[in-house]
Amino acid sequence: MHFHHVAASGPSGPVPRQLPADVSTFVNRSDELGQLNAVLADRNGGRVVVSVHVVAGTAGAGKTSLVLHWAHQVKDQFPDGQLFVNLRGYDPGEPVTAAQALQRFLRALGVAPAEVPQDVDDAAAMYRSLIADRRVLILLDNAATVSQVRPLLPGGGDSLVVVTSRSRLAGLSVRDGARRITLGTLPEPEAVALLRAVTRGYRPEDDGDKLAELARLCARLPLALRIAAERAASHPHMRLDDLISDLRDESALWDALSTGIDDEAEAIRSVFTWSYRALPTHSARLFRLLGLHPGAAFSLPAAAALGEATPSRTRQLLDDLVGAHLLEQTAPDRFQFHDLLRAYATDLAQAEESSDQRQAARRRVLSWYLHTANAAQTWLYPSEDHLPLPEPLPEVTPLVFTDYNAAVDWSEREQGNFLPVVRDAARNGMDETAWLLATILWFARPASSSERDWLELGRIGLEAATRREDQRAQTRLLINMGIAHRALNNFSEGQDALERAVTLARSSQSRFDEAQALNLMGLIYLRQRELDLADAHFGQAMSVFRDLGNGQRAATALSNIASTRLSAGRLPEAASVIDEALAAHRALANRGGEGNLLRIAAALRLEEGDTDAARRSIDEALDIALALRDHTREGFWLLTLGDIQRTAAQHGDALTSYQRSAMLHRRLGDRSREALAWRGTGQTYAAMDRHGEATTFHRQAAAVHRDLGDTWQLALELDHLAAAVHPEDPETARGHWIEALTHLTPYTDRRATSIRSRIERLLTRAAG
Repeated sequence: MHFHHVAASGPSGPVPRQLPADVSTFVNRSDELGQLNAVLADRNGGRVVVSVHVVAGTAGAGKTSLVLHWAHQVKDQFPDGQLFVNLRGYDPGEPVTAAQALQRFLRALGVAPAEVPQDVDDAAAMYRSLIADRRVLILLDNAATVSQVRPLLPGGGDSLVVVTSRSRLAGLSVRDGARRITLGTLPEPEAVALLRAVTRGYRPEDDGDKLAELARLCARLPLALRIAAERAASHPHMRLDDLISDLRDESALWDALSTGIDDEAEAIRSVFTWSYRALPTHSARLFRLLGLHPGAAFSLPAAAALGEATPSRTRQLLDDLVGAHLLEQTAPDRFQFHDLLRAYATDLAQAEESSDQRQAARRRVLSWYLHTANAAQTWLYPSEDHLPLPEPLPEVTPLVFTDYNAAVDWSEREQGNFLPVVRDAARNGMDETAWLLATILWFARPASSSERDWLELGRIGLEAATRREDQRAQTRLLINMGIAHRALNNFSEGQDALERAVTLARSSQSRFDEAQALNLMGLIYLRQRELDLADAHFGQAMSVFRDLGNGQRAATALSNIASTRLSAGRLPEAASVIDEALAAHRALANRGGEGNLLRIAAALRLEEGDTDAARRSIDEALDIALALRDHTREGFWLLTLGDIQRTAAQHGDALTSYQRSAMLHRRLGDRSREALAWRGTGQTYAAMDRHGEATTFHRQAAAVHRDLGDTWQLALELDHLAAAVHPEDPETARGHWIEALTHLTPYTDRRATSIRSRIERLLTRAAG
């Protein structure tokens, strides 16, 4: 739990002049931050809440806000870490809700995504319990309302909460005892020094009185001062009197329109307008069109699509905006607005672009995302059929990727925009684009992401497809929702989505979609150990795929049959289909399918006692997972590697494998498989005669399986737990074995029968 400062790498075009060190220093030594240091020095334990009222435009005197800079300086005083969230309370897009912030905080505190309560009160209660005994610095930046903040406040403990907002948030002071600090405008000498420092070397020495007048017109707000100083520096031959006159004219206009309620806001808006009107025509149009981009950050190619220009021309226009401090460059070819400027650009688009022009710009950028995501799918999921798409709009040039890693890099950079672009399409009446984006982004999301991140996209896409009465689109989205819910152990929701998909597929006579849904239902039955149902569904799916001539899907269903038979302990029957399925995947160059078969083969060889062959298979499988940068596969297949290492008495290596598997599954939100990693850890400690540690991990795993209602895995865990505690406490072990037998009762497959017989023999021996 730490602040992450992202340093921009060398941009390709001109960048704004950096704030000189001497100015940065005196700004950071401002009285307001001295008040924060005083709060820190005076606290005598217990929760402390500080509400920092940030006058609009005060943040922005550097690359990061002053409060964030202060928080970084004092991080050593909070040994249990730091939590930071930008609540985007004043962003023209969607603000971050308390529920969303709690989800992020709980993940940072080590809670698996699937364990995060959906109810905001329950999530807040879990959050407070986790930090009750910790000393954490919590920065809640850019809050709009008290309701955004209150669920994020600790109930007690020794944490410090700093809330920044452009509102005074009086409720925090009244009800929550917050100490209020106003982060106001700069004193006039500091404002003049900032102007002089930025313009030094770019124009003749300006008169101090005139700089003071310019500072007053900027309301001494750092963001406005930076914009004004940049304009003065870029016009070295223009008299300061003329610049001041221009700005005074803008100020007079806004004074005439102003209610007088928020002088700072009017001042900064007049500076924005003054700077905006000085832009060349094409740069100004791009600025306002960028206000229509759905996400907070964007790339050069996306900007080119919005602005109907070539990438090279767009780069020149973006350089103008960056140079004028109307835009920030965060990395090569990536940009973002200060949220005040984004809101201003959005307002300009509404005022100066017609409704048709705005809709056309949205269509262009959404077309760019749609076709670029489709290009990414080619590398990320090469075996999946592409949806038929409308041609890219004439002014749009989607990206083309040269290899797998380039596609993954794009996907990881753009993931934060995926939900905003789908939501934007649906909100603006582009339902076909919305469901197409949601469907393609299932295949274009990073392999390391959690399925939970996609579910909201899927919901929006499904609503759009339903409005269009497009059964095939609904079926596709329901199938992906079934996969997502299965991965998150939401088996009931997954089965419901897949049953709806089967009904729609049969109604529209889409045998392929029906077979897909049947295969996925089989996977849920396999996870629930309803092996006969799983085998039957896989068999039905394989038959349909073969009838359709789809060799890859048939091979996948055959792989699932092999896994089902292995799970049941029918080793010869599993072995009889593994080689066939493996050959099919290799012939089709399906790397993911090949790796899965290698994992199944490794588990089979391990049970047969051939650890060398098992190790060769799992090493090959993991090489594939790493090459694909696929954390889901890597995490699952590491369980088998750990089993092999443990069997070979390579205990240290086994613990490492299980630990990484647990970490990956926690990140992905798969509680069941995280618990399987704990099981392997417990078995390894038991093999090392460290029974106390073994007991701890088996109890953890048993609690998860009990909570998930997974009686099969719970029975296995109780068996391992009993073995771990037996040397010290035979009576407790006996109780665990007796409970394990009750959970095994419904299972009649060969493996279950064998385990039941072994436990019964142990109990008989103990009784004798």
